[in-house]
Amino acid sequence: MKRGKKYLETAKAVNRANLYDPEEAVTLVKSLAVAKFDETIEAHVRTGCDGRHADQQIRGAVVLPHGTGKTVRVLVFAKGAKADEAAAAGADYVGAEELLPRIQKEGWLDFDVVVATPDMMGVVGRLGRVLGPKGLMPNPKSGTVTMDVTKAIADIKAGKVEYRLDKTNIIHVPIGKASFSEEQLRDNFQTLMNAINKARPAAVKGQFLKSVTLAPTMGPGVKVNPMKLA
Repeated sequence: MKRGKKYLETAKAVNRANLYDPEEAVTLVKSLAVAKFDETIEAHVRTGCDGRHADQQIRGAVVLPHGTGKTVRVLVFAKGAKADEAAAAGADYVGAEELLPRIQKEGWLDFDVVVATPDMMGVVGRLGRVLGPKGLMPNPKSGTVTMDVTKAIADIKAGKVEYRLDKTNIIHVPIGKASFSEEQLRDNFQTLMNAINKARPAAVKGQFLKSVTLAPTMGPGVKVNPMKLA
């Protein structure tokens, strides 16, 4: 993969063989975000889980104390009083069956998170092929299938992020923007790592955190010492 001049220049600041302390890693990764836009800082966590086994799956959500710096658009599937409640709580879109053709046929996906009341999951289930691959399917574990739509919307707007294993057993989660202070990024990172450590499946033996890397959207990754995060 061909890298740009800026990337190669910033990469010189990173010692690839080094495992940085969390505080040091945050300071360094913030300095690597040199693009003209406000880059997102992401955490990439490789675990000792084997996601092919049901008892080694990890999926959950956590509210980052300083949010993600991103405006999140929320779609809520609900009816009647719950639909009114969702609209009052600040949902960007609220609807029921009438939204199916718009999503299935017109490819409408102008939302970042989908919340549904339990009684609407039969309807939402029909969108599995569209929402599933994009990681948008509501799930009770991440708090997006709930009767308390007000709390779900408030948490999401406040900076709730979902973490889950991808096919390679890695978790990718944004922890903020390059414009955040080091303290804000550290708080968010620590909050995320505490949640992931707490979600460790009992079936996983040996070292749980195999590698942890912080990286800006356009810059190189910084390896964090996983022993300092356990």
